[in-house]
Amino acid sequence: MLKGVSASTGIAIGKALILKELNYNIQKNNVENAEKEKEKLNLAIDRAKEQLEKTIKSTKEKLGEEKSKIFEAHLLMLDDPEFTGAIISKIEGDKINSEYAVKTTSDELAMIFESLDDAYMRERAADIRDISKRLIKILNGDESLSIEDIDQQCIIIANDLTPSDTAQINKDLVLGFGTQIGGVTSHSAIIARSIGIPAVLGVGEDIKTIKENDILILDGDNGNIIVNPAEDVLIQYREKMQEQRKFRETLLKFKEQESITLDNKKVEVVSNIGSIDDAENALKNGAEGIGLFRTEFLYMSKDNLPTEQEQFQAYKEVLEKLNNKPVIIRTLDIGGDKKLTYLPIGEELNPFLGYRAIRLCLDRKDIFKTQLRALLRASVYGNLKIMFPMISNIQELREAKEVLEECKAELRKEKIEFKNDVQVGIMIEIPSAAVSSDILAKEVDFFSIGTNDLIQYTIAVDRMNERVSYLYDFFNPAVLKLIKMVIENGHKEGKYVGMCGEMAGNKYLIPLLLGMGLDEFSMSASSILNARRIISESNYKECIKIVDKVMALSTSTEIKEYLMSISK
Repeated sequence: MLKGVSASTGIAIGKALILKELNYNIQKNNVENAEKEKEKLNLAIDRAKEQLEKTIKSTKEKLGEEKSKIFEAHLLMLDDPEFTGAIISKIEGDKINSEYAVKTTSDELAMIFESLDDAYMRERAADIRDISKRLIKILNGDESLSIEDIDQQCIIIANDLTPSDTAQINKDLVLGFGTQIGGVTSHSAIIARSIGIPAVLGVGEDIKTIKENDILILDGDNGNIIVNPAEDVLIQYREKMQEQRKFRETLLKFKEQESITLDNKKVEVVSNIGSIDDAENALKNGAEGIGLFRTEFLYMSKDNLPTEQEQFQAYKEVLEKLNNKPVIIRTLDIGGDKKLTYLPIGEELNPFLGYRAIRLCLDRKDIFKTQLRALLRASVYGNLKIMFPMISNIQELREAKEVLEECKAELRKEKIEFKNDVQVGIMIEIPSAAVSSDILAKEVDFFSIGTNDLIQYTIAVDRMNERVSYLYDFFNPAVLKLIKMVIENGHKEGKYVGMCGEMAGNKYLIPLLLGMGLDEFSMSASSILNARRIISESNYKECIKIVDKVMALSTSTEIKEYLMSISK
């Protein structure tokens, strides 16, 4: 059994198809005619653009507009003088062959990205290598098998899968995939979750022991790959797959139901989304609203700041899709692991503790006001709530609200319609905000607990660091105490409290959070129906007793074991 990272859940059983990495032995050759070599490169660039146009079209059809933007960025890079211009300069200046110029240029750029601290920017190195491989393959006249040529069911095994690879996957034939490198933030992981196939990434060198046509069990639930399993293990996993299929079918009856306990405690089960396309998927899975709309995609899918009108159109579309169901839209949360090439922040020793989110917005009020004006204008088209991220103290909250009031005054003066009573809330994701939530609750309409960062900051653990990631723990007693405190402080002031971190969809923690009094559970669309099932089969009074029991336990291991033992 090989151990990796669970990047997309589910189980697949099938034969291994080893996707061999392009490994041309590219030699440096001197050329007499640099112009001829440049012409060869330009023809390859034109061919790569043709391929990318087809990939963009098929990706839009299969995965939606948002996922196709990955390849639109690749297309832009082929016109970027920083990339293609550097290749041409090498051909002209060093009088070398185009293949070697492509390889050395992309290696240099990729190494720069891979040396950066944050995970998002490191993943961009994969884009550069993806484009480089495409060009080198064309320059070498290679017509070897690619993912789109697969004609039988298989489980793909590779060193890594590029965005181009994953976008070509036919889920009827590719049952799942495992890779030597990669993590949950990579493009391949995102696309695997989008198309609904299991993926186990970051297996390491051991993955090379897998041979072509080996029988594999890909366990995306636990991050395992079992190679040539015994017959009894195969039978066990086939039964698990059958149980999962039946279970998914039984969940459909919860789609139109309210999220209400056996003793009539009503809560809301809503969805986290990152794009307009995600909103449609949330509704298909029975979401009662949107608990977190991450607006970063509007900024990260472009090569300049989105205009007020562009943002207005996007927010309006989501609000109209939700048909007056609540939509919490988080203001820009750039920085840390999310950066914009056109908005240089500069290198920071601790980017997660640095210039990001509300701190950036309060410093760059021009960017902040553009977004707030767009949000206010869109508010007339649905049930909008505005949420500020990474608030650490009451001063930041008051300053953000002042900017919002300035935007309202501007719109009134311009006679532009908006809802004056739009609710304003904050994410509780910094321990200082949790501890002072009694003060903050007096000046907001709601809280939403962002557990992904709250855990990281509370335990002082970088969840992307493999050496300490074991400390990143949903069941940590200190984290649970902070969450309980936030809910209680919110309720004392009559404010509702939601959760938009990954914890909200954890099946073992839902009864505990319910007992703590959490009003809203926001999660990935695929988790909604099971969460609603757990809530509908729970007794609120019994859940309160679970809280008392958990708060008396000392370690996360004890808490996890107890919650698993009573899991429905």
